[in-house]
Amino acid sequence: MKDYANRNKSRKRNITRKKTVFRSKKDNSPLISKNIISGIILLALALGAVSFLYFDTDVSSIKPRESSNKIKIDFPTSLTKNSVLIETESEENFLSCEYFVQIGAYGNKKYAYEAKDILNEIELITINEIYSSAKPGKLLHSVITGPYENRSAANNIKEKITNRGFDPQLRTLCEKN
Repeated sequence: MKDYANRNKSRKRNITRKKTVFRSKKDNSPLISKNIISGIILLALALGAVSFLYFDTDVSSIKPRESSNKIKIDFPTSLTKNSVLIETESEENFLSCEYFVQIGAYGNKKYAYEAKDILNEIELITINEIYSSAKPGKLLHSVITGPYENRSAANNIKEKITNRGFDPQLRTLCEKN
């Protein structure tokens, strides 16, 4: 019959299994002694008491300085007094400008057509082949819309394009009349 309680074997194990236990040579003393901790707490309490007694501030006792500056600026009246009139001799000096909105410049033609398809509700979109000024010889496909007669119309289109997730740039082409 088998002994399930292992009464006889337990005595043998205690005798044969004495393991060597490695211990450090240092004693188990705390890193910071109780005297140092109590000294720090007393010092903190003393500093707190001193700050309540000596640093009593009253914000109302601080008064702003009186300003000796007596300057008054009135833009509408000052501009009418010193207005400057510029006269031109002929109408040839005037420039006529057209405004374009550049949607993007892509190295791959496929991406330029994808941008054009995304912005299909905007009219006058063209794709032009240009060469990069930053990397001479590199062909780019510029997606441009326009021309627009004034800056306001171009800015309105630019806002619509921005709402679609693009970062458009306003381009201006001016010529002398």
